[in-house]
Amino acid sequence: MDIVIKEQKGKVVFLTLNRPDKRNAMSTELVKGLMRYFLELREDDTVRVIILRANGNVFCSGADLSYLQQLQNNSYEENIADSSSMAELFALIYTHSKLIIAQVAGAALAGGCGLATVCDLCYATPESKFGYTEVKIGFIPAIVSFFLIRKIGESKAKSLLLSGNIVDANTAKHLNLINDVIDSELMEEHVWSLAEKIATETSPSSIELTKKLMSEIQSLNLNEAMQFAAASNAKARATSDCRKGIAAFLNKEKLMW
Repeated sequence: MDIVIKEQKGKVVFLTLNRPDKRNAMSTELVKGLMRYFLELREDDTVRVIILRANGNVFCSGADLSYLQQLQNNSYEENIADSSSMAELFALIYTHSKLIIAQVAGAALAGGCGLATVCDLCYATPESKFGYTEVKIGFIPAIVSFFLIRKIGESKAKSLLLSGNIVDANTAKHLNLINDVIDSELMEEHVWSLAEKIATETSPSSIELTKKLMSEIQSLNLNEAMQFAAASNAKARATSDCRKGIAAFLNKEKLMW
């Protein structure tokens, strides 16, 4: 059985976590599987949007029992290597050249909540739950903290990370942790329609450059940020996508990417 299932429909790829009997819990094999596909898709010009979803009633419950048991016997060096793998996966998703949408049905907890957090967009069903529960077992939400603070701000991030509380989908939306709450029976069609629209109506190079802009500009001071923004504009203007888009606009032609 494939632990991650890859399916392509037009310019959209579905990556489906496939450990429903284990509540799609994170494992070394699952992290490796996701890394492999995200690395492959970064270089695939036939793909524009990636939808991350899961089989079963839980999106991802965090680390599984065997993984937690293993941690107790790891050396410091082994734990560094293991933590680095998760950090590389989160950074890869966050900086990926394609737009990535998390389609969350059921609970997304601990590392599973982190997985949803680093995606560009996140949609959940009314039954979904979110929580960074690490502090409740003497662990810390170290890797996701960087991305969460960027996403919702320090105050809101503290309320989630320090309490370990599990919140419902509406609360997650209020905290800006997710983009919207969609009825279960409408979720698949809603996310697919959004992905297809983005895949056909937006420039691939513009998506990649805009994601890079948003990722890097936040750490710069005002002068550095404006210089970086101006350089990004200049780079975008030199792309074939920009020339194609401007020509279509001037000629009043409908453009399908």
